Amino acid sequence: MTPERRDASVPVPPTATYRLQLQPEFPFGAATAAVPYLASLGVSHLHLSPVLESVPGSPHGYDVVDPTRVRAELGGEEGLRALSRTAREHGLGLVVDIVPNHMAMAPRHNRALWEVLREGPRSPYARWFDIDWETPGGQVLLPVLGGPVGTELEHLRVDGEVLRYYDHVLPLREGTEKLPLPRLLDAQWYRPVWWRLARTELNYRRFFSISELIGVRVEDPEVFEATHGTILRLLHEGVVDGLRVDHPDGLADPDAYLERLHAASGGRWTVVEKILADGERLPDSWPVAGTTGYDALRHVDGLFTDPAGAGELLTRYRRFAAPQTDRGGDWAATARRAAYGVLTHELAAEMNRLTRVASRVCAGSDDLALRDRAPWALRTALQELLVRLEVYRPYTSGDPADVVTEEAAAQAREAFVVPEEAGAVDVVRALVLGGEGAAGAEFRARFAQTASALRAKSLEDTAFYRYVPLLAANEVGGDPGAPGVSPAGFHAYCARVQRDWPATGTVVSTHDTKRSADVRAALAVLTECPGRWADVLEEVTRAEEGVPDGQLAWAAWQTVFGLGPAAPERVQEAVLKHAREAGLYTSWTEQEPPYEEAVAAFVAAGPCGVPGERVAALRGTLEPYIRANVLGTALVHLTMPGVPDLYQGTESEYRALVDPDNRRPVRFPPEAPGDKDTVTAAALRLRRRRPEVFGDPAGYEPLSAEGAAADHCLAFARSGRVLTAVTRLPLRLAEAGGWRGTRLALPPGRWADVLAPEREFTGHVRVAELFERLPVALLERAE
Repeated sequence: MTPERRDASVPVPPTATYRLQLQPEFPFGAATAAVPYLASLGVSHLHLSPVLESVPGSPHGYDVVDPTRVRAELGGEEGLRALSRTAREHGLGLVVDIVPNHMAMAPRHNRALWEVLREGPRSPYARWFDIDWETPGGQVLLPVLGGPVGTELEHLRVDGEVLRYYDHVLPLREGTEKLPLPRLLDAQWYRPVWWRLARTELNYRRFFSISELIGVRVEDPEVFEATHGTILRLLHEGVVDGLRVDHPDGLADPDAYLERLHAASGGRWTVVEKILADGERLPDSWPVAGTTGYDALRHVDGLFTDPAGAGELLTRYRRFAAPQTDRGGDWAATARRAAYGVLTHELAAEMNRLTRVASRVCAGSDDLALRDRAPWALRTALQELLVRLEVYRPYTSGDPADVVTEEAAAQAREAFVVPEEAGAVDVVRALVLGGEGAAGAEFRARFAQTASALRAKSLEDTAFYRYVPLLAANEVGGDPGAPGVSPAGFHAYCARVQRDWPATGTVVSTHDTKRSADVRAALAVLTECPGRWADVLEEVTRAEEGVPDGQLAWAAWQTVFGLGPAAPERVQEAVLKHAREAGLYTSWTEQEPPYEEAVAAFVAAGPCGVPGERVAALRGTLEPYIRANVLGTALVHLTMPGVPDLYQGTESEYRALVDPDNRRPVRFPPEAPGDKDTVTAAALRLRRRRPEVFGDPAGYEPLSAEGAAADHCLAFARSGRVLTAVTRLPLRLAEAGGWRGTRLALPPGRWADVLAPEREFTGHVRVAELFERLPVALLERAE
């Protein structure tokens, strides 16, 4: 039985939010100066990146070191309050991004962690951090050394009550400062080791495979209060109005955390960065407004992607790059191989800990059927089940049998040669499904946390960089194996959102998207002309020698096509990151200088050289169709169900690649506003002026065009008062002869063009007339 969804409404929910990336170069003062412009744009709330004290110089703020203080580099609490006052004077509220899952593993700046390293598990702060003190030696592993400890002794220096290693400063346990170095190291509550040992030996939970971020135990009520007190105070004092929750899937129990947060915040508007797999639903019982919106991104992008053309593009890609089936040739096979690789490499330490927990549960169980399970068998069972999960993780509010299915278990058993040893699969699945008291609950939490890290690392950070026929499809929450979404599928999604989660967040560009919406909109046009794209690549490849490998070359050429004219160093940085994330010939931890040098030479001479001009020329000929996709994506996003979040600078045409490229400061107001600015401002101002048309009680009605080109017009009405119509697959439309008399039946009444109020329409309007000025239309019913 589906739990009743909790009411997470607030008195004044946002009509639209605007994300600002705060950093020392763009502090609260700079945000305050931008308020008049942002208010004029039409948003209702500013959406701030994390505001709590973080590592000095941090460009993002997700590496929090002190959750009790507002970040001094941004202007401190007074600066935040000044921003809030100015925002309210202009009719704006504030939404802030919070990071409950982790803090920075930076003892020099993180005083709570400093105390734990000095005093060990007896420290009052020890309960804050997810550390396995039961590992041999009972020391926290600190992977900070550049080599094995024996080779680094000359750089380890005792200085009074601290141990120094280059810029690392660590506390010494009381009374140990005069011991010989070997004994001094053994006497600490931590063990500084070669950074490469983190992969297999780490004994604290981290954010994915990032050892510089340590997991926080917010499931402990005292830890929750200590780490959330400042944010909750700012909420209750009216400085802040709403919350974005970063990475809830990393928590031991997201359900309980969100219940506690909802109660503590007084039910403020809250969205969670939950990545939903295709077909997955947000748990109905979560007391939140919805997700941050990556599920919306997938559906909006899919509208402007030609599924048939994407299939032909895949064929051309395979012919050009000749990728191995499970190393970029087939999506499912590539994702599965990447998952195996991540579990045995990047997440080996997490698998070790999970296996230890499973072994401990089995050995201590009163159920004798769980005993006599070899750790290797449990580890194999865990691995085989984890790689077969089709969602990020199970939740306590759901049925874990729907996540760890019997079908997956049957396939996992095939990994065992001896049938009796395959019983480890049934043991592990039984533990996932429930039972075994507190020990079983710990296992289920660790299993879920490992599952979520695995999916993020294997898909978003590995397989997305190996399987590259259409880079636009390789986005957070996306499905590269099925990139297109039909109009019917899109309408069904919107109807469901309006019914179940009307105040959910929606996005098309964020600080985490691998390519901004406008870059992806350009790339989507390639699904309408895969043959032309392949022909151009054949030309530039003949002209260019020294291609490092076909997959990277294909991705690099698509990168410069999507990005358009740009500084070569931006392309170089993005392509090198692509190569390292893919991990096929080089990686972040096992770099291959000869290969990376070949990549740099290829990018300079090819995509950023003379051959790149041929790709630029193709983009130039396709510009009208790219423009249609850019404007269509923007308008659909701003008028579909949910609360749209605009990433900084995206009210204008905004072309950015993966971070750090998408974290660059932007200008307020933009230097040269264009059609996208006009469309964006018109839609936002309409949302602000008519919130009842778009909010919780609003309606969503699909509209269908009639005629030869009906499939190229996507239209819907909101509450019978506002109408959106956009052009989809515009190149195919042009090649077929245009609109050819296609008409759109408007709902009853007179409809004024919001972008050109002198234009009015009634009845059955010719789509060619509707799109006479722009390839999109926003209409409002005249009262």
